[in-house]
Amino acid sequence: MALLLVGINHSTANIALREKVAFPPEIIGEALYQVHNLEAIEEVVIVSTCNRTELYLDYRLSHNLENSDSEKAENNLLMDKQRNIINWLAEFHKLEPEDILKCSYFFCKEDVVRHLMKVSCGLDSMVLGEPQILGQIKSALAVSRDLNVVGENLERAFQGTFSVAKRVRTDTAIGENPVSVAYAAVTLAERIFSNLSSLRILLIGAGRTIELVARHLVEKGVHQIVVANRTLDNALEIASKFDAHSALLSEIPQKLVAADIIVSSTNSQLPLLGKGAVERALKQRKHKPMLLIDLAVPRDIEAEVGEVADAYLYSIDDISDVIEDNQKSREEAAVQAESIIEQGVGEYLKRVRSLDAVATLRAFRDKADGIREAEVQRAIRSLEKGDSAEKVLESLARAITNKLTHSPSVQMKKASAEGRNELLRLTQELFNLDNEDEF
Repeated sequence: MALLLVGINHSTANIALREKVAFPPEIIGEALYQVHNLEAIEEVVIVSTCNRTELYLDYRLSHNLENSDSEKAENNLLMDKQRNIINWLAEFHKLEPEDILKCSYFFCKEDVVRHLMKVSCGLDSMVLGEPQILGQIKSALAVSRDLNVVGENLERAFQGTFSVAKRVRTDTAIGENPVSVAYAAVTLAERIFSNLSSLRILLIGAGRTIELVARHLVEKGVHQIVVANRTLDNALEIASKFDAHSALLSEIPQKLVAADIIVSSTNSQLPLLGKGAVERALKQRKHKPMLLIDLAVPRDIEAEVGEVADAYLYSIDDISDVIEDNQKSREEAAVQAESIIEQGVGEYLKRVRSLDAVATLRAFRDKADGIREAEVQRAIRSLEKGDSAEKVLESLARAITNKLTHSPSVQMKKASAEGRNELLRLTQELFNLDNEDEF
């Protein structure tokens, strides 16, 4: 088995491509089934957020490769698998493979775990140390678990990752200061409007990001907030926490007229707010300026809205400068987090290697049990023929000893003749041959 990761993120691809490669909740199940049915794929988890789309895979290697010392051959095979996944991704989203390939990255084996840990700790995020990604990764694993497309190998990697992420949050200051996409959106609004408290805000969506935006706005003294969502109950749930009003998406055209700031973050595959609606609202506002911040991928607000006079549209990529200013205080903590992650990767590798030993130990024990059983039966037949018990016991012990030591003896002589003295040193360590007092 071998772990493999193929992905794109905010550092390698612009928002236009990221939204085309995203997997909203309504299609993630079909995507997982399709990937799981590809040749040699045993397990799959897809992490799809506004900043990244990553496919975590466990591949079944051929028996020859699993027992081969040729790391180059294994890596070449995994590179071929990467191209297969890129081709599938392109076909699923009706894109050209080369467009994805030039923006993608690829990791295999323990590097997959290292990357997953960095992502889960927020070290690979647009916002350094942002906490939301860990919950999104846990949700992605839960979806794969519900669909029975994840097994013990990816489960082990993800559970080890969650443990490391908890240690990073506990042992470093990476999460102390409020630096998130939601916080950056409110910071941007403060830069444009000197006083937020007198403004009217329209929030579109009812997820964690919108709730964080509402929280930061209230902390800035904002009191006039409307939360609009496809499901009114979800909008009410957030609105009730902040003494805000709720509305349905169908009411947005009317709510736009009063809104000075609009922040949107939904999972919609199609834009919810178009150029025409904004133009009509601005006309009724007598062209009083309007700030629109789109935190969604795919985008909730048509890019053409940015062409409208008095409408100031920012996408999630546009607020990266704000984020960069706010996250400098976390850089020292990130260095500490890297150290914890390397420890976590080491612990993961130890667990995997110990599991590899289990199969060998089982085979060794089965062989020893087979020898013992055969010799015991032979001893019983000798006793039935009337041989003395002393003679039978001595013969039994000698036979078991000879058969257990025969194969190791042959291999050690061969290794010695070939100059492979490391095998001899390992044998001494394995059987504790330096301990003269053992018996």
